[in-house]
Amino acid sequence: MFDVDRFVVDCRDAAAASGLPAVLDVLAGAVSAPAEVLTALGEPRRAGAQVLHRSTELTVLNLIWGPRMCQLPHNHGMWAAIGIYTGREDNIFWRRAAGARGSRIEAAGAKALSEREAVPLGPDIIHSVINPIMRLTGAIHVYGGDFFAVPHRQWDPEHLVEEPYDVERLLALFEESNRLYQSA
Repeated sequence: MFDVDRFVVDCRDAAAASGLPAVLDVLAGAVSAPAEVLTALGEPRRAGAQVLHRSTELTVLNLIWGPRMCQLPHNHGMWAAIGIYTGREDNIFWRRAAGARGSRIEAAGAKALSEREAVPLGPDIIHSVINPIMRLTGAIHVYGGDFFAVPHRQWDPEHLVEEPYDVERLLALFEESNRLYQSA
């Protein structure tokens, strides 16, 4: 059975021993049994971010993406592992555009993640997240450090120009998604 406290200890031990590859193994094992994760975390009811663990070494978030919710292109400034336990999360990967002014980015690839899948993200990855389906998506995100203390960057969705990461803007996206979801 999935246990949040045990999962956090396993992730911390894995990160200390071998870093991202070992954490990815722990996360992949957890999301391979989505019913157990749902029993422990509960069926998603609304979009939002729940901090399961936060320390200087590791942050574990339970992210619930609202239907059709889109997050801006952003970086983390550290490695991350993403695992889906219900729904789907599409990631667009970006790279800095060669010779572009204003730190513009361009699309470089994509990866659709479904229930039971987990992927690693290196410390320099820039990605955006979309929940393309009409129901809530649950994902566990594990970060190799204190996600809230490390400076991040985001890119304006219209012009793809770099700007400071705005946590309040992200939280507003979750709330807007909840308003749309409840009115549907």
